[in-house]
Amino acid sequence: MNTKSVTPHIVEWLKTYAENAKVSGFVVGVSGGVDSAVTSTLCALTGLDVMCLEMPIHQTESHVSRAQEHIEQLKNRFPNVQSTRVDLTPVFESFKSEIDLEGSTIMVDMALANSRARLRMTTLYYYAGLLGKLVAGTGNKVEDFGVGFYTKYGDGGVDLSPIADLLKSEVYDLGRALEIPESILTAAPSDGLFGDSRSDEDQIGASYPELEWAMKEVENGKTVDDFEGRERTVLEIYSRYNAANKHKMNPIPVCEIPQNLK
Repeated sequence: MNTKSVTPHIVEWLKTYAENAKVSGFVVGVSGGVDSAVTSTLCALTGLDVMCLEMPIHQTESHVSRAQEHIEQLKNRFPNVQSTRVDLTPVFESFKSEIDLEGSTIMVDMALANSRARLRMTTLYYYAGLLGKLVAGTGNKVEDFGVGFYTKYGDGGVDLSPIADLLKSEVYDLGRALEIPESILTAAPSDGLFGDSRSDEDQIGASYPELEWAMKEVENGKTVDDFEGRERTVLEIYSRYNAANKHKMNPIPVCEIPQNLK
């Protein structure tokens, strides 16, 4: 990927969108991962105001330290970047104390993980409204349009998505070009929604390079019957996630009322 061309293209797109929307800049949730690091850096390059939010909820120390390292580096590089830390752990615990936690452990854990993402979305929009800014999404193409590996109305609830047309490998290419911290570039991708160190690959069962391969094969018309062994397994994983998460990728269905019924 030609990062020297792609970077200014995204930066100009962000700047033009914000100016047309008549807002002063962007709010970005910084998690310690490569996607949020690249997104926040691209936003900073616009010269518009950027508010980076750190929003821990029982976060592992490695996630916290990487997020803080990136934010400090970004503030040292760009005078238009500010940051704040909102500890959502007490809010999350209060929420848990008021809801029904009965049922399958797996289902409860997943519902709580998604609730963490939605608490963060609410916080991002609070600051966006308060400061007159847009919430910049951090999802990449594989997550947003391949396997749907994000929370609906959580990290999927954003105003604009600057890196959603980039594969994960391309996000890493940009990250290296943008000189984000090495600790982030070498860390295993993780959504950080379970309060432990499990990676995205642990949850999905396939790595991002494998998922990118599967996404391209499907786009070329290939099916699981065209492969054997690990390739077949990866394509099955990709296809299963893609099918199950279509409701996230497609527009919200609207019940259209025929004119003769109105």
